[in-house]
Amino acid sequence: MVEIKKVETRKELEQFIDFHYDLYKGNAYDAPALFMNELQTLDCEKNPAFDFCEAEYYLALKDGKVVGRVAAIINHKANRRWEKKSVRFGWLDFVDDREVSAALMKAVEDFGRRCGMTEMIGPLGFTDFDPEGMLTEGFDQMGTMSTIYNYPYYPAHFEQMEGFEKDNDYVEYFITIPQGIPDRMKRLAEMVMQRYQLRVRSMTRSEITSGGMGHRVFRLINETFKDLYGYSELSDKQIDQYVAMYLPHANMDLIPIIEDMSGDEPKLVGVGITLPSLTNAVRKCRRGRLLPFGWWHLLKALKGHGTNTVDLEMIGVAPEYRNKGLNVLIFYHLIPFYNRLGLTHAESQVEMEGNAQVRNMWDNFEHTQHKRRRCYKKIF
Repeated sequence: MVEIKKVETRKELEQFIDFHYDLYKGNAYDAPALFMNELQTLDCEKNPAFDFCEAEYYLALKDGKVVGRVAAIINHKANRRWEKKSVRFGWLDFVDDREVSAALMKAVEDFGRRCGMTEMIGPLGFTDFDPEGMLTEGFDQMGTMSTIYNYPYYPAHFEQMEGFEKDNDYVEYFITIPQGIPDRMKRLAEMVMQRYQLRVRSMTRSEITSGGMGHRVFRLINETFKDLYGYSELSDKQIDQYVAMYLPHANMDLIPIIEDMSGDEPKLVGVGITLPSLTNAVRKCRRGRLLPFGWWHLLKALKGHGTNTVDLEMIGVAPEYRNKGLNVLIFYHLIPFYNRLGLTHAESQVEMEGNAQVRNMWDNFEHTQHKRRRCYKKIF
């Protein structure tokens, strides 16, 4: 029999986090999250998303041993925005036992029913900045810190579970970075800058820490993604958290901004947040811990050492500037820095399969769609 136990203590929360490290020990493709990041995200006292979310976490046990885990999350802000009554499931891991996966999903459904929800969707987190989507293709491809890696039997379980159907698919691309800016891209970028009076540049660290640029960047991200599947706009407290998480230690040359210079003051209209891949570094962190030497591997990776891949975390363009070629400016700026750091390939992160505007961006590069992931839905 499978026992479902609600996580109620700090020790049980640590068990919840540690189960992923145990289940994927020795796996050649998993990029585990950092323990401290997981703890901060799942702790209701530390994650500002709990201002508008509620959640419960469950462990599945069999013969006294942890064999699965899942988070049940209700994002009230997103539900109001999309006029849904959805309970999300995330942080889903389980052994290859259909009784275990079914018991975990029943625990999420029961929580949703108690809270007046009428459907469950996932894998999703508290917000779009948490990993989302179950891997359905690309099990032999290296994972990234920003995405979920899972065994092939996960989607096989869901295909057999009663009531679950596809809600949304994401695709990911593996992109070859050219040596030098291609002539066509250079001409297009220079034409776009001249026509719309734009400039692309690196931010300074002081602009981030004391100049308010970090908040402006994430408000632009809010504006860019507000109409995408399930998006929940970031609050000021969340923006504070993400500015602290993403920007202070990053290479500023890899985070360009685009400004409209036609007015009295520069207007922020585009941003690209990219980071050297941290996958190899986190795989060297024992059970996701920074001590004793994990911090050193991460610091080296942030400086572009030990990897030839860059993660394209997010690219945002103000809605009124779409279809004007601003994405080209991002890479016009980035390619020389990538070349200098020896970065030869890029991971696109998740993109909605129907978002042709984003997919067309990769037509300027040699690229391969190498992963697909799915969000499932069950109405009850």
